[in-house]
Amino acid sequence: MKVDDCNQSTQNGLHIWGIIAIAIVSLIWATTFPLTKDAVTSFSPAVLTASRFTVAAAIFTPSLRSLNAEILRDGIVLGLLLFVCFTCQAVGLETANANQGGFIFSLNVIIVPLLGAFFGQSLLLKTVLAAAIALTGIGIMCWENGSLGMGDLLLFGDTCFYGVYMLVLQGTVQRHSTLTLTAIQLWSIAVLSAIWAAPEIVGQFETLSNNYSVILYLGLVGTAACIWLETIGQQWISASEAALLCTLDPVLTSVFSFWLLGEKFGVRGLIGTALVLTALILSQSKSQYIDRKLIFGTDDV
Repeated sequence: MKVDDCNQSTQNGLHIWGIIAIAIVSLIWATTFPLTKDAVTSFSPAVLTASRFTVAAAIFTPSLRSLNAEILRDGIVLGLLLFVCFTCQAVGLETANANQGGFIFSLNVIIVPLLGAFFGQSLLLKTVLAAAIALTGIGIMCWENGSLGMGDLLLFGDTCFYGVYMLVLQGTVQRHSTLTLTAIQLWSIAVLSAIWAAPEIVGQFETLSNNYSVILYLGLVGTAACIWLETIGQQWISASEAALLCTLDPVLTSVFSFWLLGEKFGVRGLIGTALVLTALILSQSKSQYIDRKLIFGTDDV
């Protein structure tokens, strides 16, 4: 086998592992929407955010041994972006429907490539087509009325900031250890959320104790594992591909919302799911007709 063929085979293999990592993230995060929606009825968004990130950060503490100025800077920037995202999500889900929250988050499928194009990256025709099909499917599945409340607007802010996070992560993850970068992000958010929650945490300690299983799941699985897998996955796939894979979130969120919260999932859900899966297949297909660049940039999206 030629060296070039061997390198190409290795790249293809890593690309597949990147897709698998982000798909797992989508599966796990789909469970966090209904769980967060349910949790904020028991205690405040500030206490929820602080508790889950403190648990998550504690797991990665040993990875803080190999620090330098560059990784510390990049990790704090990523942590600040994620802090805004999770804060908007926790506060927004106090009033927003979990299903609709999944739909709004899926707007990353178009926000990320558009932000990437704004910053000089290429935009492919198949990315636009796949995004349009995915959004149509998600709209059919999740959007039940045309009104937007404050919770929905906060979830849209979560989506926009997460789009920026994915692009920044794509630009920095190749330079650093994924474990150390994850640890810095988690501790940055843990410290900020602890400051936010300080006035309330003593008064809600008993409630936290009664909901420790939810906190442990959100902290260990829904936060620590997800952010680490996201960091790993974006070493091998682009931010636009990761955003498209995130369209699995509302599909899976609808399933878990039906199971955990009793929110409905019927024919519209099945139609929407079929369209999202079609978009994912289209995004990975190879054809000279859909691989054309609509916007030419310095980097491929």
